[in-house]
Amino acid sequence: MRVAIAQIIQESNTFVPFHTTHEHFAAQYIRTGTAIFGALGNARIEITGMRDILESAGHEVVPLLATHGSCGGPLTRACFNGLLDHFLVQLRAAGAIDAVLLALHGAMTCEDENDCESEILERLRAVLPDGTPIGVSLDLHGHITPRMLQPDVFFVGYCAYPHTDMYETGERTARILADRLAGTCQPVMGLAKRNMIISPVNGRTTEGPMTAVVAEARRLELDGEVLAASYFMVQPWLDFEDLGFASLVCVNGDAEAAQTAAERLAELTWNLRNDLLPSMTPLDDAIRIGLAGPGVTVVGDVGDATSGGAGGDNAAVLRTLLKLQADKADQLTYLTLVDAPAATRAVEVGIGAEITLQLGHTLSTEDGNPVTINATVRALTDGVFTMAAGLAGAEMNFGLTAVLAVGSLRIAVRSVSGLEWDTGQYTSVGLDLSKPALVFVKSPSHFRATFGPYADRILTADTPGPTCGNIRNVTYKNLRRPIHPLDDI
Repeated sequence: MRVAIAQIIQESNTFVPFHTTHEHFAAQYIRTGTAIFGALGNARIEITGMRDILESAGHEVVPLLATHGSCGGPLTRACFNGLLDHFLVQLRAAGAIDAVLLALHGAMTCEDENDCESEILERLRAVLPDGTPIGVSLDLHGHITPRMLQPDVFFVGYCAYPHTDMYETGERTARILADRLAGTCQPVMGLAKRNMIISPVNGRTTEGPMTAVVAEARRLELDGEVLAASYFMVQPWLDFEDLGFASLVCVNGDAEAAQTAAERLAELTWNLRNDLLPSMTPLDDAIRIGLAGPGVTVVGDVGDATSGGAGGDNAAVLRTLLKLQADKADQLTYLTLVDAPAATRAVEVGIGAEITLQLGHTLSTEDGNPVTINATVRALTDGVFTMAAGLAGAEMNFGLTAVLAVGSLRIAVRSVSGLEWDTGQYTSVGLDLSKPALVFVKSPSHFRATFGPYADRILTADTPGPTCGNIRNVTYKNLRRPIHPLDDI
């Protein structure tokens, strides 16, 4: 049969003062038709896993659109309409389609739409014949809503956080669809939600409280009737009334069993809510520990996490490093900042030149002031590199990037925000991770998968910004109360 495949992914954050536009998607990639697998064919992402399973089952894969807008503010309506219209044009041009597989995030929002994934599904179903099956892969930080549970649609979430199973999630989604096309299963969904928000700092599936939920989900899948048991810790930096933890369970034909299993997962997680509260280190302490201790200390800059939609331009870490005179230390410190004007200025003066700059807060102007530095330009690159883990084989584009040296500090100043998941953000600009005492990464947890092998210790710093790791300090205005951990329930 002919199965269409598409990927439209972006994770939104409603606490940032900027929107995501077409240019943000184009800065990563927007690929159409056969060009999708020509460029992404070796990347271990959802759509390549989907392709491989479908081809092994003898189906014809019809690639339509693949794009990734990384993480940032809600999409403009013009951006969202442009992407969705382009997708549907490709679908209509493809001819008769027997089924569709989609790789979505689950927490993409638009300036006038809180639930972009549901709108995508509604508009897709409107142009497909009734009964056409649609399989959807989701990030486990998706914001799951009852509106998403539409006829002939099933969902499979990532199992792992840090996210290391995108390809495998694509495979799982495609296997269920292949069985559906073969007539050997009829996927139905159960959804359960709880009034709780889990900080990504302590929501890892590799260690800690969530491992019990993961184990139960895998146990549920052993009987063969539960096709996929998924848990969604939710993107916490969305100011929506119905935000909260969700479990989604896909079962073969038995809607009551799907709902029972979903409630079981949700209740198990609810009972762990106090164990899931994060533990973070004050920024000053993290710097002192890193400079005093032996080996390499890797620190998550949680408040300015680009993987949660922050701009990556908050200068709090740089300012504190200078305050504590880390620039005068014997050991090196690595950090990043998003500042396109500064990167451009570094190119103008060239490698080896001395330069005075104001760094930071070019996007998040309301969250602080830039820091004035005197620096030496050490390296210049185009900011493009291939990721080694998580999204292994996928290309990351940070745009024009300059390495600036301020005493013992090495600042990778880039032009484009993007996922700080991979060590390539430093190694691609010539910074050896065996040399520094301190390495900062703008991420609450995902960095552990790739930076962990280089680290003698890992800390998560309680830094300011729109991805605050302590959920009790997030300034929600629309959230339905009571909800844990903001309220004592």
